[in-house]
Amino acid sequence: MKLGINLDSLIVLDAIVRRGSFASAAEELHRVPSSITYAVQKLEESLGITLFDRRGHRSNLTPAGEALLKEGRDLLTMADGLERNVKRIATGWEAELRIAIGDIIPYAKVFDMCEAFHEIAPDTRLRLSTEVLGGTWDALISGRADLVIGAPGDGPHGGGYGIHPLGEVEMVFAVSAHHPLAQEDEPLSNELIRQYRIVAAADSSRELPPRTVGLLTGQSVLTVPDLDIKRQAQKRGLGVGYLPRHMISKDIAAGEIIVKTTEDGTGTKHTLYYAWSTRHKGKAMAWFKKYLFGDGQKVDWFSP
Repeated sequence: MKLGINLDSLIVLDAIVRRGSFASAAEELHRVPSSITYAVQKLEESLGITLFDRRGHRSNLTPAGEALLKEGRDLLTMADGLERNVKRIATGWEAELRIAIGDIIPYAKVFDMCEAFHEIAPDTRLRLSTEVLGGTWDALISGRADLVIGAPGDGPHGGGYGIHPLGEVEMVFAVSAHHPLAQEDEPLSNELIRQYRIVAAADSSRELPPRTVGLLTGQSVLTVPDLDIKRQAQKRGLGVGYLPRHMISKDIAAGEIIVKTTEDGTGTKHTLYYAWSTRHKGKAMAWFKKYLFGDGQKVDWFSP
């Protein structure tokens, strides 16, 4: 099948409609008016249709012309994207970077990071996903992510990734203000805690063995998708368990969640990490590594 449609003719058609006349389109495209007229005539002849109704003072598109313009603009957008994509890759910028975010990381600061990146490289697509516990490592090792922010310690064996400390997060034992454990004397024993339901965020790993945190043998469990839903469930008194202090600071201040000391202590601090595929060496990855931990600076993910 042979069509007389080409990108140049679509550019001409688009310019005529946007600018309102053949002459204005010629001015925008830096061409003589006769070349604009010729391009339209050739397109009409090749397709065997009339694109413009020329009976009035102003050239209006026919229904066929409107259909061609609509589809043509989609083609122009795709062609422009393809051109920018090829040029971007040729200069070392990735077409897309996939970043897995641990559910312990505040997304407001993730968006700050994305905003800063898009000022430098607006054409590289970022694909963000949220992972829970070992799901961050699973996303990296399986190839679902190129970069991970907020991976817990003890990365999987086998290598193929780089790692850098992100910072420490404090996990505290939290109960709703109206939960029975809120009135119990401290420190809470494990035997006492075992009598009440724990809320657990499900590890999002698909291939690596899932991890559990703070679950006592024989304890009833309510499993939820992530830490924020876990916080909401515990705030409602549906269960108890460990939560990041930074995530519940406002709830503590409002008196809705109470931090309790257990026989294991007031809380524990865990180091989280950035991790990235060492096979990925593009400029976008380099930018993120510099932003996250380059030049001796670190992003403080857990400050208010």
